[in-house]
Amino acid sequence: MNSREDEPSGEPSGKYFFSTPMEMEALFAGCFQQNLRRMGNCFGVKPVVRDLRLQLISAEPAKVQRALAFLKHLEQLRLENAGRRVDQQDFDQLLSAFQNSTENELQNYFAQRIKVSPRKKEIVPRTANQLAYVRAVREHDVVFGIGPAGTGKTYLAMALAVSEFLAGRFDRIILTRPAVEAGENLGFLPGKLEEKINPYLRPLYDALYDMLDFEEATSFTERGIIEVAPLAFMRGRTLNSAFIILDEAQNTTNEQMLMFLTRLGFRSKCVVAGDPTQIDLPGRKNSGLLNAVKRLSGIGEIKICRFTSRDVVRHALVEKIINAYHEESSEKEPAHVSLG
Repeated sequence: MNSREDEPSGEPSGKYFFSTPMEMEALFAGCFQQNLRRMGNCFGVKPVVRDLRLQLISAEPAKVQRALAFLKHLEQLRLENAGRRVDQQDFDQLLSAFQNSTENELQNYFAQRIKVSPRKKEIVPRTANQLAYVRAVREHDVVFGIGPAGTGKTYLAMALAVSEFLAGRFDRIILTRPAVEAGENLGFLPGKLEEKINPYLRPLYDALYDMLDFEEATSFTERGIIEVAPLAFMRGRTLNSAFIILDEAQNTTNEQMLMFLTRLGFRSKCVVAGDPTQIDLPGRKNSGLLNAVKRLSGIGEIKICRFTSRDVVRHALVEKIINAYHEESSEKEPAHVSLG
């Protein structure tokens, strides 16, 4: 971990001191050497480590001061996270903000952090569109999140649902999605109805377990406080004091979308998430998501948030894959209906 290189003489430098070796690892997201090099390259400084002292060396004092400011922001993040290790995504986001001279805006992101179960890490929006989305969900009763896979549409909505529920603002959480792939063949699959539809609801459970301990999530679902169900199960119901999320909304028909939106009861909130480029409706049926956005965009109380491939927060390659497929489909096929 420690470097024993001699310090170049006559060059401006700044010192940063750590309390323990564990703090060094915690501040650099558990990848001290790798992230230290990245920091040095980003700010144009030479980092020299001796015991618990980090010396930053550069011919330009301003670069040293920027690097020191970055380290202080990292330390603030660690302290706000109860002294736990800085997350790699937090490290990357902060480094990118300093690289683009937008670090003063970063506090807006962390101010919108989402508190879930006490034993789970708080969730922070990573892009400007994600930040706008989180604010919209907190401020509006009906919100549409539209964009490609991996942009956090459903994940952030789930986090907000759990956070608001644990804070006592809602009595239950309803998570639903259409099981389009099953179609008329559902009856031919082996097992009970619940076993047949469970694979289509699995992504919602996966996200739920990121927000709650397994025992918590299981207890809430068994008691019906958190309900994960196919869209067809929503018919005829009025959902009061509930945080409701419709995932894969691009695969709803116009009739299904109308049915879902009119389930909204008193003191409830609804988030609709979908990707118009992944419509799997049979027989080239019109998507209820596209129709709803067109019809409802003029209603001020309803917020429509749009994401792009730049908002992808999965593996770095996902954005490139999305762009590659989008470019190829644009060359061969007519573009999808524009959402704005």
